[in-house]
Amino acid sequence: MHADLLFTGGPVLTPEGRTATAVAVTGDRVTAVGHDEVRNLAGPRTEVVDLAGRLLLPGFQDAHVHPMPAGLELGRCDLTRTRTAEETVAAVRAYAAAHPEQEWITGGGWSMEAFAGGTPAKELLDAAVPDRPVYLPNRDHHGAWVNSRALERAGIGRDTPDPADGWIDRNAAGEPSGTLQEGAMQLVGRLTPPAGPAERLAALLRAQRHLHALGITAWQDALVGDFLGMEDPSQAYLAAARAGSLTARVVGALWWDRERRAEQIPELVERRAALTHGRFRATSVKLMLDGVAETGTAALLDPYLDRCGCATENRGTAFLDPQELPEYVAELDALGFQCHFHALGDRAVRDALDAVEAARRANGPSETRPHLAHLQVVHPDDVPRFARLGATATVQPLWAAHEPQMDELTIPFLRPERAARQYPFGALLASGARLAAGSDWPVSSPDPLQGIHVAVNRVEPDGDAPVFLPEQRIGLAAALTAYTAGSAYVNHLDDTGRVRAGALADLVVLDRDPFAGHPEEIASTRVALTYVGGERVYAAAEV
Repeated sequence: MHADLLFTGGPVLTPEGRTATAVAVTGDRVTAVGHDEVRNLAGPRTEVVDLAGRLLLPGFQDAHVHPMPAGLELGRCDLTRTRTAEETVAAVRAYAAAHPEQEWITGGGWSMEAFAGGTPAKELLDAAVPDRPVYLPNRDHHGAWVNSRALERAGIGRDTPDPADGWIDRNAAGEPSGTLQEGAMQLVGRLTPPAGPAERLAALLRAQRHLHALGITAWQDALVGDFLGMEDPSQAYLAAARAGSLTARVVGALWWDRERRAEQIPELVERRAALTHGRFRATSVKLMLDGVAETGTAALLDPYLDRCGCATENRGTAFLDPQELPEYVAELDALGFQCHFHALGDRAVRDALDAVEAARRANGPSETRPHLAHLQVVHPDDVPRFARLGATATVQPLWAAHEPQMDELTIPFLRPERAARQYPFGALLASGARLAAGSDWPVSSPDPLQGIHVAVNRVEPDGDAPVFLPEQRIGLAAALTAYTAGSAYVNHLDDTGRVRAGALADLVVLDRDPFAGHPEEIASTRVALTYVGGERVYAAAEV
């Protein structure tokens, strides 16, 4: 039988390494991997792609991403490219001037490091947009910047109490200063106009195009549900899956409502059945255990330091009761759900691993494949537990570098020994842990090659800062495996993530072979072609 698609003339990354130079695809599957003999499968209708020395590898998979909110932000007041306070305010002013018809100015993606203490004042927004309320989550979506009109619309003033799961930042006079943290975001976020079905679908497809252009063929949506004003993407996924416009393979992580307890589990079972169609499967549950280090809400075993370097009483925030968490996880595991944990601080990581261990004791080994995302700080005692418990470490490599948010808003508030335990990719890998990789987009860039660059170098692309904890660097092959086979394992997509005969033809062609260059040049690599099931979903303009 002749192949439909034939790749020749370049290195192919297989499970054994760069051991092949030709791949044949028939239908949606890889049918042969080898060398010159594979060319015999070419027929009169075979599309032949000359790799010309470029690397062919499995499609990238993002194990922790939020495409629809990212797509919405791209279509609204997008601040992800601004770096200074002046640039950010100017972008808000320009967007508001260009959209006089909008009742609210929404969007987001501003950088905390652009503002003193990571908390911009409402007066900056008041000057830029004096006539309408403004609600703009920051890049990590754990805080939001609002103007005076938004605070007035929500009835937030000096006497407004902080919610149990967040707080209102206040100035020296006790008045709301303009930023809302964690659960306090909803005090304003719930008032913003929701996106309609058409806008949500358009945002999802906009995000999908962008992800395909970066070589991403599958992902796990890390939040399917309603949370802090983020739009629920579930109906957009269903609409795209039914229409055939969802070209990626997607696992949805159903949101665990942290205000409720185990009584929500039957509802999750119902949602799993209702939200599984075609290339979309809602088979995971997202359990958010803590916040982020920059706001002092990542859950730590020992207290944070203050600006003077003295110990405080703050150990961060545990959003779920660690005594009840093992019960939840064991029940979810018994029902066949994967548990997807948000765990940044070492206390949250330990709580998640304790819960996985409890599920193993209760249910025995399972194929639910729990994974812990973020892992900013991991206690050395917990590193070997990942491999022992079969819990995957899902990392966001772009965060493992010296940059302002790390150097100004994180390291000074951690004890030196804890700061030296951040993002321990090398230690996890050496312990036998399985690594998967993701971006948390729109929190950070979804470009896998940028993340791979940092995982290998522990320096930002084009950065001149010192190497961040160089002993935690991993090799290029290991980083690529995390973004391919590692994330495919997390997503239960066992016939993807590797180039081998019989696998689905989810493939990427890069514009070069990064193994042939210097590690410092990895970030300059670009995606030339992306295929899902043998169908081309992206081609760079020069191809």
